[in-house]
Amino acid sequence: MRILVLNGSPKREASDTMHMTRAFLAGMGEATETQVHTIHVIDKHIEYCTGCFACMRNGGKCIHDDDMRDILEEILLSDVLLFNFPLYGYGMPAPLKALLDRTLPLGNMAMRKVGDRYEHIPQADFSHLRYVMICGCGFPGSKNNFEGMVRQFELMFPREHTILTVPQSPMFNAPEAEAVTKPFLEVVRQAGREYAHSGAITPATMERLHTPMIPEEVYARIVNGGA
Repeated sequence: MRILVLNGSPKREASDTMHMTRAFLAGMGEATETQVHTIHVIDKHIEYCTGCFACMRNGGKCIHDDDMRDILEEILLSDVLLFNFPLYGYGMPAPLKALLDRTLPLGNMAMRKVGDRYEHIPQADFSHLRYVMICGCGFPGSKNNFEGMVRQFELMFPREHTILTVPQSPMFNAPEAEAVTKPFLEVVRQAGREYAHSGAITPATMERLHTPMIPEEVYARIVNGGA
């Protein structure tokens, strides 16, 4: 299984959320043979989409000659796209958003109705792809934080998507928090095994992933400098 990790964090491997992604990938690797390539999007030259739609009219050729051409080729060769990023302004970091904007060459101007909405007809075959989002934030809890990003991901990838959102993620880079982060990452690892086996995460594992590592009020007090 070919897995392309698109890491949207400017911290690269030091990202809080990369701890979760590495655990998830380790679990997948225990259940099936995997080939993983990680792209730190911050290191790539990706121009902003100008909305000229030239790519959608001329067979997918973009006006920009940058790293996106190779990234698109790798996307089409992958089985799973795993988007790893911290929550920025209740959305994704700008470099990752720029990358997603530049996937426009995969579709053309013609549209078709799918269910209750219209979608662009593909210019390339990416029907085999599955999509995973692993997103963390520094707030104590999930409520009224991840909802916008979750809905955006669901709209971008309405089929074959799996979403993990985890608050309190700065604790993954705090050695003193290992007593609670290590068991949590074992649950993330289990989620990876389940995903590799069946393409889904069981409700029981999801429930454990949605349980804060420590009580929200305790986390907030620690972040605010309290004992």
